[in-house]
Parts: sequence; C-alpha cells; structure tokens
Amino acid sequence: MPKEPQSGSVIVTGASAGIGRAVAVEFARHGWSVGLMARGRAGLEGAAAEVEAAGGRAFVLQADVADAAAVRLGADRFAQRFSRIDVWINAAMVTVLSPVSRLSPEEVRRVTEVTYLGQVHGILAALAHMRPRDRGTLVSIGSALAYRGIPLQAPYCAAKFATRGFLDSLRAELLAEGSRIRVTEVHLPAVNTPQFDWARNRMPRRPQPVPPIVEPEAVAPHVWRAALEAPRELWLGGSAARAIMGSTAAPGLTDRFLARQGARSQQDDLPARSRPDNLFAPLDEARDYGTRGRFGGMSSGHVSAIDPARLRAAALAGGVGLAAGLAAALAGRGRRGSGGG
Repeated sequence: MPKEPQSGSVIVTGASAGIGRAVAVEFARHGWSVGLMARGRAGLEGAAAEVEAAGGRAFVLQADVADAAAVRLGADRFAQRFSRIDVWINAAMVTVLSPVSRLSPEEVRRVTEVTYLGQVHGILAALAHMRPRDRGTLVSIGSALAYRGIPLQAPYCAAKFATRGFLDSLRAELLAEGSRIRVTEVHLPAVNTPQFDWARNRMPRRPQPVPPIVEPEAVAPHVWRAALEAPRELWLGGSAARAIMGSTAAPGLTDRFLARQGARSQQDDLPARSRPDNLFAPLDEARDYGTRGRFGGMSSGHVSAIDPARLRAAALAGGVGLAAGLAAALAGRGRRGSGGG
C-alpha cells in the first residue's frame, strides 16, 4: 500500500447523508480537508460537524450535482481555499422505485441528471484542476447494478451502466496521454442508508435494500484505500461479486431469477405510505437524516473487498492450466496413436 499522505484535499458529492457522509468522515479521520457537496443544508451542516469532530477541515458546498455550472463553481471555490483537489469522490444519487410502465419522462430525466450526469459534471470539474498538476484520483461510487439491471430500478441501473462506460473511455484516454490522473470505481452491495425512506416509491410496500445489507461505515474505509491505491475497480461484498459474475456467466438465468424474486426482495412487509421524496428537492434542507437508514438491526458492520483484477488473473491462470493439461492429454493420445499404427 502506498505511504499514507500527511494531509490532502477531497471533494465528496452526496456528502450530506449515507455513503457520501461516511466517506467524508473517514477522510477527516486521516486529517484531510473535505469539501462536502450536496443539496440539503441541514444534512451538510451535520456532516460538517462530524468532519470537524473527526479531525478534518470541512468546507460546505451546497449545490445540485445536476447543475454543471454549480459543480464547477464549487470545485473552484474549494481549490481556491485549499490550493488543490487531490481526490474527487462521486457519491450523489437519486432513484425512483417503480415499474418502467409507470415512470414519467421527467422522472427518468431527473435520475439520469443526478446519478449519471452528476458524476460526469464532477469528473469534468475535477479534471479542470487535476490536469495542470497532472495528478489526482477520481473515485466513482458504483454498484453491482452497474453490471446487472434489476426490476423496479431501471433509470438508476441505466445511470450506473452509463457511468461505467464513461469511465472506461476516460481511463483509456488518460492512459493514452500518459497522464498520472487515476480512475477507480468501488461497486457496492446493499447499504443501510436513508435513501430508502426518501426515494420516490411506487411499490405497494416499503422499500428496502436487498439483503445482505452493510453499514455505510463499513464501506468508507474501502473507499479511502481505493483513493490511495487506485485499483481499476473494487467489488465490496460477496453479494455484489455474485451478482456481477452471475449476470456475466448466466444472464438469462439471472433474468428469470429476478423476474421471480427481484420485486419482492426490494420490499419489506409493511404497506407503503404516502410521503415526500427527494427526487426534485432535498428532504434534508431542514432536517439532518444522518448517515444510516432504518435497517441497523439487519446490517453488518463489516464487508470484504474483492479486486476483480485478481479474480480474472486467477481465472486466466486456471484456464491456461486447464488448456495446457488438455493439450498434454491430446498430445499423449496422439503419440500413442502413432506408435500403435
């Protein structure tokens, strides 16, 4: 692992709650200056207090990541205050839990503007400051849903797929340039965040993350290490790895499984009630929702990290070994056949 920097500067989008907030506090524990970008004032103030208490320096950047100009202005303000941006972490998201047939074009557009274009806006703003120094790390908070779409979350899954494609292109361009700017993606399992109580919902029962569930604080140290080490990707948790690999190996079988279980696994046993949501306006403007959601009783405080590059290397080695063994067997059969002729 690279030597830990004595201090640094990071901007985290979606920092007012959930994973973004937990990640911001994790960086603060290591003495970093943390730019907190999100829409909700109360959530941002709560996050800033936690960052300062953890030993970091907080800088509040109230902005909607769907607004490219606001994101760029926030980046400029932060860089002016702290001289540079070492790491940019895109964690902001919104979603709509609904069958495709009941979605409106405005809802699809909004999820795309925040969850996909919000990441693009962050990347462009960060690159404007990282390119002159030829240094920096871009971290995307992704999901197993960047590889496998599931029922009732089509716009969100599409946004995660799109982000992964954008980063593939960017990564190749940076490599072609010989740039020292790094790109990494951390793909998550189900996490206990407040989003399930403020996402727009059209399901008959209350939404829940698909078990197994982990706490945001279990995710945050892995994001911290990813920012330092910059692997191409990290997959967190066996459930994320199984979803990604299962969809790749047997997509049709996965389709049928999700057709049977996908909708039910995203709902608990209580009927959904009418409530406000955060799709177009923040719910944490006046109330701080904190980091965690309501699933603490069924969430784990630990999650393992899997580097898929190592999995692929092992699979390749296994495949080469199998091929070599098969070739040797065939060669032996050939020699025996020649001797008997």
